[in-house]
Parts: sequence; structure tokens; C-alpha cells
Amino acid sequence: MNVPVSPRPPTPHVTPPSPLRWLWITAGWLCVGLGAAGLAVPLLPTTPFLLLAAACFARGSERFLAWLIAHRVFGPTIHAWRERRALPPGVKGKAIALMVVTMAVSAWLLPHPAGRIGTGIICAGLVVFLARLPVWDGDTP
Repeated sequence: MNVPVSPRPPTPHVTPPSPLRWLWITAGWLCVGLGAAGLAVPLLPTTPFLLLAAACFARGSERFLAWLIAHRVFGPTIHAWRERRALPPGVKGKAIALMVVTMAVSAWLLPHPAGRIGTGIICAGLVVFLARLPVWDGDTP
């Protein structure tokens, strides 16, 4: 008697985590650390590092991204940016002021005039970018 044998169901292929994924996760945690340090260090900006951390986690770990978005301190800034491409109140002015001060100190410390000019151009471009961003008041759905 010839009984047909059903094939075994395919076993799911588990791919090992790629080195690139770990690079994104590492970069994300580095940015979270720098952003957290920015809360205490006056000239270190917080918001750009947190936004960069969110971008890194989006490519490396959904779990870490969810943690960052749900964080009570870091979450509102990231949420406002992701949902509305806007910054919470007060963040824009602080970011521009700290960036201008940081860039001015950096330019002052640079020995070569070309470096100073380059720093000024980069700073001007970033100020224009930040100034054009809308501010989210938190009440608008």
C-alpha cells in the first residue's frame, strides 16, 4: 500500500541580525546619550540628537523606537516632529540660540579663516531651516 507522504511544513528561516542593524542601534543609543547629556550641558543641543536617534532606531529596532517615542521627557519632541513636522513650544528658540552660540564659539576657536566662514555658512543654513519649522502648540489635534 502506497501512502502519500505529506511534505514537512517549511521551517521559518531565521536570519541573524545584520551588522548594519547593530550599527543603527548603536548610533541610536549614542544619540540618545548625547541628547540626554544636552539636558545638563548648556551648549549641547538635545533635539537634533533625539531626532537622529529616532531615525536610527527606525532603521534598527522598532522596540527602541517605541521606547523613545513613549518616553515622558524625550517623547513629546519626537512625536511632534513625526506627526506634524513641528517642534514643541520653546524648542525652536532654544535650539537656534544654542546653535548660534556653539557655532560662534567654534568659529572663534578655529585658526583658519576658511573654517570660520564655513562654520558661519553652515550655521546660517541651519538657522534658516529651524526658523521655517512650525511650532506645535500641543492643543491642535
